[in-house]
Amino acid sequence: MRILVVEDEKKVANFIKRGLKEEGYAVDVANDGETGHYLATINVKEYDLLIMDIMIPKIDGLTLCKKMREEKINTPILMLTGKDAVKDKVTGLDSGADDYLTKPFAFEELLARIRAILRKKETQTVTKLKVGDLELDLLTHKVMREKSEIKLTTKEYALLEYFMRNSGNVVTRTMISEHVWDINFDTYTNVIDVYVNYLRTKIDGNYKKKMLHTIRGRGYVLKL
Repeated sequence: MRILVVEDEKKVANFIKRGLKEEGYAVDVANDGETGHYLATINVKEYDLLIMDIMIPKIDGLTLCKKMREEKINTPILMLTGKDAVKDKVTGLDSGADDYLTKPFAFEELLARIRAILRKKETQTVTKLKVGDLELDLLTHKVMREKSEIKLTTKEYALLEYFMRNSGNVVTRTMISEHVWDINFDTYTNVIDVYVNYLRTKIDGNYKKKMLHTIRGRGYVLKL
């Protein structure tokens, strides 16, 4: 899943980005409201969540949140702020935010709130993805095939989750770079191909039925 962090304090932004990437999220960062609005608008279908501070330059978080809702951008928004008064929380939620977290915060709480928001985003509560005998648990991050656990790195897990959410459909390298990596990813490298091969070795290597296929000139597809 891909998240946009709108935060002008670079240490905070880098802390959040580093932590979320370790959890398997693709993360972009904007350091002011104008840039945040631009990225959220052009990537409206790509972002699964926006995390924004209220006190950001050019366009403050509350104004940005209201503006996006007026423009019918319904991407979930988690507000961050140093203000902890009830009226400030109410103002943030009334502006269109889905949740509100006061600084300083424990990173574990941030992750829990992100998971809660993303669960609400699903039209149905989905905790597991399954394609044939391959199963991925979204809560525990455990991957199983034929009742045997497959150990994946964080990036391999994120890649598999994206393939399974799009099972049966051809996924291009551009689509993968947008959802599994971040906006600064160099599309001219062979990193995606390398990770696809790592993943293929783990989920297909010891099994007769191969699931991850290369579609020459187009991309990849996960299917039975």
